[in-house]
Amino acid sequence: MTLRGRLTAAFLVVVLGPVLLGALFVASTVTAVDRSRSTERLAVAASTVRTSVDALCQQLRAAADVVALTTDPAVAAAQLVGRGLVTAVLITDVAGQVSYVSPGAPSTPWRDCSGPTTDATSPVRALAAHVDLRDRAGALLGTVTAAQLVDPAFVARLAAVTGVAVTLLDSGASAARVTHTTESREVRDAVLAAASTADGERVTETSQGRYVRRIGPSDAQPLPLVVSVPSERPPGLYVTLIGVVVVAALLAVLTAWRLARVTTRPLMELAGAVDRVAHGDLTARVPVRSRDELGRLAAAFNRMTRETGSYVAALTSNRDQLRGHLAVLGDTLASTHDLQRILRVILRSAIGATGARAGAVLLVETGGVLVAQCTEGLEGRWPEVDADGSPTLRVPVGVGVVGAVAATGEPQRGRAEPTDAPSVEPRCRTYVAVPFAAPGAVAAALGGCAADETGVAAALGVLALYDRLGADEFDDDDLVTLRTFAGHAAVAVDNVRVHEEAQRLSLTDPLTGLWNYRYLRESIRREVERASRFGRMLSVLALDLDRFKDVNDTYGHAAGDTVLAEFARRVRGEIREVDLAFRQGGEEFVLLLPETDARGAAIVAERLGAAVRETPIAVEAYAGPVLVTVSVGIAVYPDNGSTGREVLEAADDALYAAKAAGRDTYRVAEVRPEAATREIPVLAGAVSPPDGLPRAGQPGPVNREPGGPARSEPAVGVPEGSPGHAWPDSADDPADIDADAARTGPDAARPGPGGGASSGPHPPRQSRGR
Repeated sequence: MTLRGRLTAAFLVVVLGPVLLGALFVASTVTAVDRSRSTERLAVAASTVRTSVDALCQQLRAAADVVALTTDPAVAAAQLVGRGLVTAVLITDVAGQVSYVSPGAPSTPWRDCSGPTTDATSPVRALAAHVDLRDRAGALLGTVTAAQLVDPAFVARLAAVTGVAVTLLDSGASAARVTHTTESREVRDAVLAAASTADGERVTETSQGRYVRRIGPSDAQPLPLVVSVPSERPPGLYVTLIGVVVVAALLAVLTAWRLARVTTRPLMELAGAVDRVAHGDLTARVPVRSRDELGRLAAAFNRMTRETGSYVAALTSNRDQLRGHLAVLGDTLASTHDLQRILRVILRSAIGATGARAGAVLLVETGGVLVAQCTEGLEGRWPEVDADGSPTLRVPVGVGVVGAVAATGEPQRGRAEPTDAPSVEPRCRTYVAVPFAAPGAVAAALGGCAADETGVAAALGVLALYDRLGADEFDDDDLVTLRTFAGHAAVAVDNVRVHEEAQRLSLTDPLTGLWNYRYLRESIRREVERASRFGRMLSVLALDLDRFKDVNDTYGHAAGDTVLAEFARRVRGEIREVDLAFRQGGEEFVLLLPETDARGAAIVAERLGAAVRETPIAVEAYAGPVLVTVSVGIAVYPDNGSTGREVLEAADDALYAAKAAGRDTYRVAEVRPEAATREIPVLAGAVSPPDGLPRAGQPGPVNREPGGPARSEPAVGVPEGSPGHAWPDSADDPADIDADAARTGPDAARPGPGGGASSGPHPPRQSRGR
């Protein structure tokens, strides 16, 4: 087919298609509206018929009640008939014999108001209501029946009330015969035929364009009626629509042929230029021969090719830039678990890809607050500052644009409205914000497994950009791009958290929640190095539950696990936040007490023993509590060793000494002979060092027990003040004492204002302090 033929066919399709569709739409709409209105009219008519029949039945029941309540029923019946309230009254006795009937009453049977009767196949002559006739004592004397004649006048009144044509059938079973009707002879047969095929009270349509509906007989309406209304469609509608379509088709053919002739030559030139562009020649141009639409089309094509060349060059540059960003992002994700660095690379890549002036990555922290992890270009754009004066972007979840994005999980973009009220968000003109969640949370939410009350996966944070360069607002492409970078941010956060959780699980005992033996070796080395670097003391407590094998043999290993978990909980309750608790294996535990001397370690040991001894451990499914005790061995760096291994071995030796001494006590390891250090007592007027921490290796006389080595603490675990609890004399050299950190008072083992490790990285502590 030639170009002219294709243009003609296309024009005809474009023009005639809407014309044909419009004609079909008009015809179908008119038919649908007509049927809808007719159905509505018939529904109103059916409701009116039921209301009218119900009102008549209520009147008949009232008349029957009047007759039944009078002393002379026959006189009352005659009066009601005379006044025209009823057509006839029938009174029967208990045996069914007629005792009174109004003169001129219609022949029976009468159709009962209560609904269809067994004689529903007979013609309807009258509508009746029945009332029992009783004496003063309440004994049944018979029945009073009030009837209203159903005649053409009655049917005409129904038609006048409803505004539709009404037909009363001989029976409710079929529409074969008519008793009374207001239909004309021309449409009566068609209406009855349609009524005979009607299913229930559904509306049907006749060939003459009338809508028909059957009403009853039913419990609420005992009369077999048929109502109909004429169609309101304009006559000759379809003929008029066909004529309009034919005329429009002729005009469209003539116009298409003319336009095809005029546009053939320019379009052929344009087709040739397009073919050259399709083969990669962006220098192709079309001669502009006129100033009409075709001329503007040629000029637009030429401008398009020029701009396309510019766009291709820009896209090539942007592609190379994006590849660079993705390469940096991929290298960062693969080479580090530094969350701040990863998020900063993602933010800078997103800013470079969208052309934004500024941006921020915020993560949801405890308390439902979004806190900026990294920002770019937002200096001075929000009013809130930290206590140290540094600016911090904090946005409560649900507040502002960023808070709403985190709360709803729906991205937002637009223009910020200027306001005089202070805001917790950065000041900007335009913005785009995208939430991101952990990949597992998104998949669970889609499967209906893990989401909040609204069905949305919980957001980890929000990636927000502000003030796009060279454009009024961020567009949908920017939103798609930002979604991609938000997905990288979600993966990064999730990977870092999974890595941290894996590290925590690798260093944690699963039963007690304490650190495991692997982390004990690392921690004791680190704490010994810190104590050596700052001249501090470090106490190591080796703990062992006494006769724990008897617990497992008596109550079972499940009860033993319960005892171990409860013991770990009590240990956490008796140590400071800076102290470290470990499960070395089985029923053996180790405590590291930084900046604590032997006296403070002994106080902790006494408290641990009392916490276990005084409160038996309840085990589920057993009648009584389990009584356990603990033995403790104490060693102090540098008194009992110069390395972490030596101090730990000294604590184990002291633990064996406590076991040998009868268990449920503690022992302090013997001080090495070459370590000339001891605990110095504190006088009331002594001055503590500026930092308030105990010092290791202070000069002074050594407190030695008769016949034994030098000690910094008593060697037996007896209560303070007893004869066996020998503390150094308070008169010894008060100038070099350290009162605050020696843990010599009753509360020395509890955390104070100056507690905590002095330096070095620490993972989260399992202890909660006191």
